[in-house]
Amino acid sequence: MNIAWIYVALTSMFELVWIYSFNTATTWWQWIITIVFIFLDLHFLTKACESLPTGTVYAIFAAAGTVGTALMDIYIFHDSITMGKLIFMGLILIGVIGLKIADDLPNKKQQEVSS
Repeated sequence: MNIAWIYVALTSMFELVWIYSFNTATTWWQWIITIVFIFLDLHFLTKACESLPTGTVYAIFAAAGTVGTALMDIYIFHDSITMGKLIFMGLILIGVIGLKIADDLPNKKQQEVSS
């Protein structure tokens, strides 16, 4: 696995941590920890964009944040789950997968021409 994909996973994870912290932080030191996670998130986002297409990285980052936050609301903060939420989260995931496939197509065509 390419290290850049690990950076994508880390930035997505840290995004969810600091979003969770926004809902739960009450003391100054909890807010300091939240700010540290924001900086870590942005650091790994920039590292991932150095090696991967920025559009793909941002799509995954945004999708993970959106779907992860919705799931966090449902499972941690006891928000209701509806069919609409599930459908639209599925559409987000389909869109991200489609972008990744579309990014890989020019590479495959180039390899076929080179062969």
